[in-house]
Amino acid sequence: MKIAIIGAGAMGGAIAEGILKLDGFNAADLTVSDHNRPVLNHFASLGANAIADNNEAVKDADIVCVVVKPWHVEKTLRGIKESLDYHRQTLVVVAAGVSSANILSWTEKDGAVPQLVLAMPNIAIEYKASMTYITPVNTDEKTTDIIEGLFNSLGETVSIDEDHYPAATALSCSIAFAMRYARASIEGAVELGFKAKAAQKIVLQTMKGAVELLQATGEHPESAIDKVTTPGGLTIRGLNEMEHNGFTSAVIKGIKASKV
Repeated sequence: MKIAIIGAGAMGGAIAEGILKLDGFNAADLTVSDHNRPVLNHFASLGANAIADNNEAVKDADIVCVVVKPWHVEKTLRGIKESLDYHRQTLVVVAAGVSSANILSWTEKDGAVPQLVLAMPNIAIEYKASMTYITPVNTDEKTTDIIEGLFNSLGETVSIDEDHYPAATALSCSIAFAMRYARASIEGAVELGFKAKAAQKIVLQTMKGAVELLQATGEHPESAIDKVTTPGGLTIRGLNEMEHNGFTSAVIKGIKASKV
């Protein structure tokens, strides 16, 4: 399976890095196209094809991933559509707030449109740990399975309808919210006397343990919280203080504010 990635910025680059880490994937089957020469040099050093010509990049690909800023999507798609083979290629677009209707109108040629999937990963895809939302727009079952399989190998996927895509975009922002919580916890630990590196190790392992516990047990977070909140104890005091300062409300408001 040959993959082309158009746009190797923060997200496109992370996708490319993740793909190159897949067991058994041949780096020569990945083509990265970007205008940034140092970026191209980096991926070339990893064995991928790295070129600055989008049309050349998509020529031999089975899957074409367009990962550019939303305001560049139309120009990018119109620029490559004559080079796309709709009979054998699948188009994956990663861009918040760009509808499938617009994408298909920009790529229509002679009455034909490509098989299209909308995707919204997060930057943890670089380490095969993304939560990726995918919306198969007009793909057949076989193609949908291939795209789901690709993103499942790079983390976890949830298939959603396009109406839920704005909400999925907001939840994709949650990786930054989790990192902000980590930063706050590290700062709190430093204030309590831990050195910064030790504080970061403690906080990250604690967060990792919480995630793995919930994934392993399938418990609701509140049920797991109940197990560690002794009546009159320190944990419940800390939780209540956070709630007094609007912790849950702030998280919900942040997610809702991130909706496209």
